Amino acid sequence: MAGRQQAELVVVGGGIIGMAVARRARQAGTAVCLIERGTLGSGTSRVAAGMLAPVAEVEFGPAGQSMLEMGLRSASMWPAFAEELQEVTGLEIPLRRTGTLLLARDEDEALELERQLEFRRSLGLSVERLRASQAREREPALAPTLRLAIEAPDDHSVDPRPVLEALRLACLDAGVEVREGTTVTGVICEQGRIAGLNLAGGERLDTASVVLAAGPWTPELEGLDGGLVPVRPVKGQILRLRDPLGDGLLSRVIRFEGGYMVPRGDGRYVLGATVEERGFELRATAGGVYELLRDAHELLPGVGELEIEEISVGLRPGTPDNLPAIGPGALDGLIWATGHYRNGILMAPLTAELVNSVLDGRGAPMPAGCDPARFAVAGAAA
Repeated sequence: MAGRQQAELVVVGGGIIGMAVARRARQAGTAVCLIERGTLGSGTSRVAAGMLAPVAEVEFGPAGQSMLEMGLRSASMWPAFAEELQEVTGLEIPLRRTGTLLLARDEDEALELERQLEFRRSLGLSVERLRASQAREREPALAPTLRLAIEAPDDHSVDPRPVLEALRLACLDAGVEVREGTTVTGVICEQGRIAGLNLAGGERLDTASVVLAAGPWTPELEGLDGGLVPVRPVKGQILRLRDPLGDGLLSRVIRFEGGYMVPRGDGRYVLGATVEERGFELRATAGGVYELLRDAHELLPGVGELEIEEISVGLRPGTPDNLPAIGPGALDGLIWATGHYRNGILMAPLTAELVNSVLDGRGAPMPAGCDPARFAVAGAAA
């Protein structure tokens, strides 16, 4: 064995969830070791568009209701979360409170959008039905062929990349021990509880508390048989575009069948994203890029004049019901913070708060639907 070390708390995964959890725990006085297989903030979180859109993304069914409640709660925490990071690091966190437009380009999509409108109204959400002309008054660059729109004024967005840099600096400033380029290969369990982690190269890290925020790489960890949350990678291709003439093409986030477009406020835009069950494949494809640009061009013709700055591919961590797993695991000392799927950026403040309520023994009630034990129950029933 190459070596043996100790840590009070180990957080596995240095994306936005892992860093937010680690910093919050360190603020509470816990000695924290944050382990990342690459570099902090270099994975899926860096690729994300950064929509804070619980209203636009709400889905039918109990799982959708649970995600909405968690999303609304976390969205309300984002202004204070961003302000705190700005104060600690001096970096500007570009939180844009401009709202979202959901768009329909033909009669079939308009009928579906009417159904979506009534669904959101039945939940008491703030939404407004817009005729095509009203939507174009708000966003003049939209195509004249637009049929219908819904405005969700309380859905906003943030650029994840400054957030990730601010979180990295904030973790270091708080005294979090950061270990980049370190791969966790397995969990060590003794007498039904966490005893440590095995690291690549043969090193053992002794600890009684582990937060797993490893995203889609979670199933690669050994030693979790019987208590593993089934997380899978869901591939997403995404484009970053720039207007050489500067800002002005679009001020609100727009969402449409097949994608979305997020303005950054400085002439840059994020266009995404494909949803592909391709395992750990990270290749950008001509077909994926073409479909994104084609669908966006139908509603926003000016997208054809934008320059392509970057084509990225990320792996969203999805669970069977696409709800996150947050809270204690089957092993004593194990806490889950993974499976956020498309909502990792949105859910960062709330996840950090929930995990730390477990760590400090407050035992605050977990939101419905995010209990990691639900998968163990389903597996036993099967």
